[in-house]
Amino acid sequence: MITVSDKAKDKVERLMSDAQLDETYRLRASVAGGGCSGLSYKLDFDNEVKPMDQEFEDKGVRVVVDMKSFLYLAGTQLDFSDGLNGKGFYFDNPNASRTCGCGESFSV
Repeated sequence: MITVSDKAKDKVERLMSDAQLDETYRLRASVAGGGCSGLSYKLDFDNEVKPMDQEFEDKGVRVVVDMKSFLYLAGTQLDFSDGLNGKGFYFDNPNASRTCGCGESFSV
């Protein structure tokens, strides 16, 4: 499962409202090759669920993940920071053995 912190929930809801997205849209989390640690996180809004997607709901936020990405993201919490040390979404991923300094990429 992928969980969502309260701060991330508030930010996702605000972004969806600002973009005027309806309830058919979900937050799509995925992993792609790249970044300084080898794998990078991606987030987007999507209104399509593919047959092999995993779908989760936490705190009212629906998250969709393709099966390949789910292997890297199982047990991850999506959080949001608006502090001085960084602003944006970040992943608390228990599967990552190494994370880059900016938190946008990782390796297993």
